[in-house]
Amino acid sequence: MASDANLLKHLEGGGVLTSPDNMPARYRAELMRMLVSFVDSELAAAAGFAEIINEGPGIKERIAAARIVMEKTVHADRVLALMSDFEVSFKRYATYQKWSDRLDRSAPVGAVRVQNDMRLAVFNYPVDGWTDAVTMNLLLGVAVGVQLAEYATISYQPFALAIREIGPREAHHAHLAVEGVQKLLNEGNEEDVARSIAYWSPRVRSSFGADDSGRFDMLKSFGLRTLSNAELRARYLAETETVLDNLGLKAPAG
Repeated sequence: MASDANLLKHLEGGGVLTSPDNMPARYRAELMRMLVSFVDSELAAAAGFAEIINEGPGIKERIAAARIVMEKTVHADRVLALMSDFEVSFKRYATYQKWSDRLDRSAPVGAVRVQNDMRLAVFNYPVDGWTDAVTMNLLLGVAVGVQLAEYATISYQPFALAIREIGPREAHHAHLAVEGVQKLLNEGNEEDVARSIAYWSPRVRSSFGADDSGRFDMLKSFGLRTLSNAELRARYLAETETVLDNLGLKAPAG
């Protein structure tokens, strides 16, 4: 049986793990934190979009929203299956939180509802109608793409492989959002879209965490991270600026 020290040295050298067997305790705790945050965020996102489906202005828009709800729930289930390998029962996972719960829309950026819900903070805020939901999904789609690219390279291979399956569907969600915002702009909703960008931009940006995260060096040594929070955020901001510029929109300052 390999010792924790040998396994950690293996990971620091770029090695991978393929099962929970003999997994170092610190690695296991950080990996589970990552998996739970992913599942909580997907379920919360799905719940939020479910409430907006019937506000879609047409059948195609409602189909797109329903598809996002279904696929995000499928993604959560896919990663929950990995979590079951850790000898924890998650049969009641889908109902132990009310995933549609949100803070007041005026709550400050980064606010948290409850401690045992590990969704990204952006999913604690409510959407305000169809235009707001589509615009939020545009910004979120860029952020998700950046984050999944990071997850797809981590040292726990079952999760990395799951993310590589999930990534193309999430990329399609982002594409649907671009199409949706373009249609809103074509219909003369520039001011409403701009207001939603101003509201959601700092909230999506905050999902990358603080610049001075003391855990980054440890996570990097485990092969669970390659880029710092600041580097991920910078990549998100650059990609967002490109997406908005292609739509004739301006990214908020800061």
